[in-house]
Amino acid sequence: MRKYSLLLILFSVFTFSQKYTKQEIARITEGNTDTALPIFQTSDSLQNKVLLGQSIDADPKNRYTIILVNRMKSALISTDGGVGIAAPQVGINRNIIWAKRFDKKGAPLEYFINPKILWFSEVLNLGPEGDLSIEVFRDYFYRSQVIQLEYFDLNGKKHTEIVEGFTAVILQHEIDHLSGILISDKIENQKMKTFENVELYKEIQ
Repeated sequence: MRKYSLLLILFSVFTFSQKYTKQEIARITEGNTDTALPIFQTSDSLQNKVLLGQSIDADPKNRYTIILVNRMKSALISTDGGVGIAAPQVGINRNIIWAKRFDKKGAPLEYFINPKILWFSEVLNLGPEGDLSIEVFRDYFYRSQVIQLEYFDLNGKKHTEIVEGFTAVILQHEIDHLSGILISDKIENQKMKTFENVELYKEIQ
C-alpha cells in the first residue's frame, strides 16, 4: 500500500513538473497580461489544430498558471453569455477550465486545474449546447446528470465534489475540450447511439 501511495506521489510530481514551453509562455504573456486572451476558432486551421490537441496537466503553483487562469476568466467574461471555457480555447493545451456554477448562490465563475471526472451517473440530461470556438453551431446533447469531480486550486490543494444539473453539463463540455473533443464531432458519435427514456419517482411525504 505504501509503495502504491509513493508511486502516486511521484506520478503527481512528475506530471506537475512538465514546465511550460517557450511557445506557451509567449502565448500566455503576450500583450497586456491583465487582459483577455483571444478565443481560438475552428474556422482557422492552425487554431483548430490546437483545439483538437490533447492537453496535459499544469502545475497549480506555477506563476504562468496564475496568469493563464486569470486571462481565461477575462476571456470568458468578454463573451456574450458564455458559461465555460477551456485552456485550449485560448491556445494553451493545458488541463485548466472555467465554469459558471449555477448550482451555487449567485452562479459564480470558478476555475478548475487538472480536473478529472471520477464518476458519471447513468441518468442523462438532454439539452442544448453551443461553443465559443465554433461559430453558428448549436445542437442537443446527452450528458450525465451527476458527476464526481476531482481538481486542484492555485494553492495546489486537491478537491473532490459531487456536481449536478446544468453545472455538471458545463463541466463535461469543458473537460471534453481538454481531450480535443468538440461538440461538432460529438454529435456524429451521439447519432450512432440509442437512448431510452426512463421515469423517475419521488417519495411523497
